[in-house]
Amino acid sequence: MKLTRRRFCSAIAATPLISPRFSAGDEAELNRDVVIIGGGLGGCAAAIAALRNGLRVVMTEQSDWIGGQLTSQGVPPDEHGWIETAGANRSYRQLRSQIRQHYRMHYPLTDAARKNAALNPGNGNVSRLCAEPRVSLAVLEAWLEPFEKSGQLVLLREHVPVSANVDADRVLAVTVRSTKSGDSRVLTGPYFVDATELGDLLPLTGTEFITGSEARSETRELHAGDKVDPTNQQAFTMCFAVDHLAGENHTIDRPDKYDFWRDYVPKMNPPWPGRLLDFTYTHPRTGKPKRLGFDPDGGKSVNGALNLWTYRRIIDDSLFKPGRFDSDISLINWPQNDYLLGNLIGVSDDEAARHVARAKQLSLSLLYWLQTEAPRPDGGTGFPGLRLRADLMGTEDGLAKMPYVRESRRIKAAFTVLEEHVGRENRSVVTGQSPDEVSAAVFADSVGVGSYPIDLHPSSGGDNYIDFDSLRFQIPLGSLLPVHMQNLLPACKNIGTTHITSGCYRLHPVEWGIGEAVGCLVSFAMKKKVKPSAIRETPKLLAEFKDAIRQQGVESEWPT
Repeated sequence: MKLTRRRFCSAIAATPLISPRFSAGDEAELNRDVVIIGGGLGGCAAAIAALRNGLRVVMTEQSDWIGGQLTSQGVPPDEHGWIETAGANRSYRQLRSQIRQHYRMHYPLTDAARKNAALNPGNGNVSRLCAEPRVSLAVLEAWLEPFEKSGQLVLLREHVPVSANVDADRVLAVTVRSTKSGDSRVLTGPYFVDATELGDLLPLTGTEFITGSEARSETRELHAGDKVDPTNQQAFTMCFAVDHLAGENHTIDRPDKYDFWRDYVPKMNPPWPGRLLDFTYTHPRTGKPKRLGFDPDGGKSVNGALNLWTYRRIIDDSLFKPGRFDSDISLINWPQNDYLLGNLIGVSDDEAARHVARAKQLSLSLLYWLQTEAPRPDGGTGFPGLRLRADLMGTEDGLAKMPYVRESRRIKAAFTVLEEHVGRENRSVVTGQSPDEVSAAVFADSVGVGSYPIDLHPSSGGDNYIDFDSLRFQIPLGSLLPVHMQNLLPACKNIGTTHITSGCYRLHPVEWGIGEAVGCLVSFAMKKKVKPSAIRETPKLLAEFKDAIRQQGVESEWPT
């Protein structure tokens, strides 16, 4: 049976499907060992692993920046407390090391900052490595450049998948289209990887997937809801960066929808404490109102409250010699610009584009509110010196190139990670151990590790924060294997998790680990001439595969 899907499921771009046409020199069909659709962190890690193992790779990316969360979405890495020494792959630490080295080589750091092995250019609260998106982009591009120059890697920027040719349980080809020229190319190969932010290949290929939230009766998860709701999805965010020039006025034009967003009160359960554009929000753990602070000239707290200015700060001016920066630079990804009024999955392309446009209006409205109406510690209002740094985002409107996405389509997998496997409280109930003694489930087929609280942002279905302790967890190989499709693998937030457990498997180092495991898996399967599922099901092959990835620096278990 041959099945051809002709539906464009990208979340942002929305031009009509056109007949393929090709520029001079273009190949109508491009065949490689592995076709990676999506050039975010998972896609880059999958490509690097496959290239390292000698495979020929083609990777596409929707924007003109590879790197996803770290670059085109503008988000400094959310990481756990052991990241410098444990709980991440060697290649991920290499990425972090190269970002630091880029600053040492190209920026006028102070002598003390240059000598600091744990250099954090932004000194942000959220991460030990807050840096500019363009620096992360430069590092990733330099890493891939030798493979591009040799022809082992073909990188198609600004390309989106538009259709797939599927035969029973195998993908035969994916057609991608340039969002600049409209030209199309057919990509073929023995393996395909969905590293898109929203799992765009899953509906195109007929791969079974789940969206939204599951019911507690189905998953037995303590924090799941009472009913299944495919449309209940976490907020997404249009991030932006600002610096602050005291005494100057950089107030933007009043956004068209400012009146709406200034007065908007989210309808949440538990209730949101008031207007979204305010420094009081819902405490993620208690559900009670919590006050935040904001002061570009202050420290990491303002009157005892977290200073949002330093929260995701990506440049700390004090680490650089005088004159390099006009001020600190902060990345704005806050509760106040989480967009709750619609989804990017399960809607038409036109509707998704409308939601992105509205989310941009929200972020611009937040900036305008900060510049004109936000309360200052001195009793005044507004910070007109806040300057939108469009140059750092690489866009005309000053916002990130792509939405920061927290939730994707998720494959129906050979194994699904549940709260009982990784959630501290749920794990304690299942094992009978105390919450202080319990540890996460140990998976014999583990191909990676991670650690982060289960952190779900407010959702389009009206759920307020769902935020609670998880345990240092593993990434089971079974969660990377679709139940039906044999040669398509997920490499982003689209693995076999639930709505609940996706909250701790969606962060930067885990996405990188997922991608690297997939790149290694494709290489090993091709070398052994077996299906990926056979590796998991055959103890000897599984042991050999785990040994192979450990030799390549993949951490598959936490040290005791």
